[in-house]
Formats: sequence, structure tokens, C-alpha cells
Amino acid sequence: MYRFLLTPRWLALHLVVLLVIPAFVFLGRWQFGRFEERSANSTRVTANIEAAPVPLEKLAAPAQRVREDDRFRQVTVSGTYDPAHALLVRRRPQDGLNGFYVLTPLVTGNGTALIVNRGWVQAGATADATPEVPAPPTGKVSVTGRLRLSETEDSSGIRERSGLPPGQVLLINADKIGQGLPYRLVGGYVELIEQSPKPATAPAPVPAPDVGAGGGLNLAYAIQWWLFIGVALVGWVLLIRREVAERKAGEDSKESVAAAN
Repeated sequence: MYRFLLTPRWLALHLVVLLVIPAFVFLGRWQFGRFEERSANSTRVTANIEAAPVPLEKLAAPAQRVREDDRFRQVTVSGTYDPAHALLVRRRPQDGLNGFYVLTPLVTGNGTALIVNRGWVQAGATADATPEVPAPPTGKVSVTGRLRLSETEDSSGIRERSGLPPGQVLLINADKIGQGLPYRLVGGYVELIEQSPKPATAPAPVPAPDVGAGGGLNLAYAIQWWLFIGVALVGWVLLIRREVAERKAGEDSKESVAAAN
């Protein structure tokens, strides 16, 4: 009755089932790994955002790179803005509008400084037009902000190019920006949350990071792939049972015809 399972057509079906099951197992495990990775990242980022601000020197020092685990930690630092070396970061949309981030070094003393992203300004009439940028406060300033890693082409997906207007960049990369500056920069930057004294006008604040769902979609995909294993097995069994039933019905029909004759 079951010798049909060894025919070429059925052997091909068996092979397909044997191939798709480990493939579904692999895809499910891969998605589950992504879920664990994103959940861990979401937990770490949430904890960093909610942690109380600490002095910058506890987490980063001049010429020292910001650690991955310290992303979005709130830090406090005091110094004097250096508008002479301010920069605009191109291609930074916000609220559906094209614009720029405003970078201004905060000189903290002893030949050291920190890049502060003071916020966002809307682009001018053309891509190369210089937008209106509110001036930073003068004199001593106390800043609270989110600590960020320097951007790279790989981390941001933005490709560097030459020929930009003076005073404009595409990436917030402290190593590159620091070349030629008269002081050492911390290997990262800070997104401004608040400062004292407050200026009369200021760029629009950069929104807080979106922590996301912590990889919940990846978990759903993992479960989906593993459910496909059951679907493949159940479908394989049902096909076999249907074939057996059809063959048995055919044999019964032949026996009935033979008995009638």
C-alpha cells in the first residue's frame, strides 16, 4: 500500500520537506537571535535614558571614544561655546522637513572641548543656501545632553562626499571634525537637552531616541517560521493519507467491478 512513497514524485516531495524543515529552523533561530539582540539594546538604551545625569568626565575624556554601553546617557558639562568653529550637518530631516543639525564646540578648558548638537534648523530656499542659525549663549554655559557615539558611514548609512559648502558636513564624526581644531575633542558628541543660561532663541531640540518595540516583530517572525515547520509536516502527512485513501478507493472499486462480473 505504501510502496508509492518510493516513487520519484514522492521522493522529490520527501526531499523538499527534509530541506525546508531545517531552513525554517535556521530562519526562526536567526529571527529569535535578532529579538534577543534588539531587546537587550532596548533595555540598555531605556536604562541609559532614564538614568540621572552624571558629569561628562565620569564617562568620557578628551581623545577618548564614547563607549557603546554609554549611548544616550545624560551628562553634564560646563564650558564656553566656540561659534567660530561651528558646523552644519546636512540632510537631517525633522518633522517631515529638510534641515540641518547645528554643531558648536563647547570648550571646557585645558585645551579640551566637546561637540554639542544644539538642535535642528530648517533648510533655506536651496540646498546650498545657509539657513538662519540662532547664536549660542556667550560666556560660561552649563549643558545637559545625551551622549552619542561618533557617526560613521557604516553606522549611519550616509556616504561622505566632497564639494560641500564651507562649514557643512554630512557626518558627526569627532575624529574628522577635530582635525585642525585648536583643542582636543571627546570621541563622540552630546545632543543638547537643556542649557543654562537659556538663549532668547535656539534651534529646535533633537527628539529623544525612539527605543522601539524591543524586537517584538522579530519574535513574531521567529514563531511564524517555526509554525511553518508544523504546517510542512502536517501537509506532508495529509498528502500521504489522501494518496492512501485514493489508492484504497481505487482498489475497492476494482474489486467491486470484478465481483459484479
